[in-house]
Amino acid sequence: MIGRLKTLLRQLEQDSGADPLPTDDEAMQLAASALLVETAIMDGRFDEAERTTIQRLLAARFSLESSTAGALIAEAEDAVGESHQLFRFTKAINDHFSAEQRVELMEMLWEVAYADGVVDAYEENLLRRIAGLIYVTDRDRGLTRTRVRARLGLD
Repeated sequence: MIGRLKTLLRQLEQDSGADPLPTDDEAMQLAASALLVETAIMDGRFDEAERTTIQRLLAARFSLESSTAGALIAEAEDAVGESHQLFRFTKAINDHFSAEQRVELMEMLWEVAYADGVVDAYEENLLRRIAGLIYVTDRDRGLTRTRVRARLGLD
């Protein structure tokens, strides 16, 4: 699993003209994981609540074992640490996610942002940028935030 993820990471890092990703599922998993980790670290902390939330979301969304989701988070942390651009991750999302899946990803991102109990301005700005890059409308971004707040009992 780790070897395949490293191969995917290298392919995501290449400029245009790269060979297609091995499978849609693996590309989606890595790109979604990286965006979730990026959201978690945006406020300068990546605490256990955020890590647990990401692991739970990945396991549920992609039907992964907990250990596999944990390995995916580690790979995503490496990918985020090596890159200062969202484009390679959002491009993979746009290439492999349907419109409905992109909205679902926004819900996952909001859930990570709320995992530590506080959404700071940096996290909010990041989610606004990601939504634009993955073609989720402002309306849908707002609706996903409202659904997450309701689900977490924050309203």
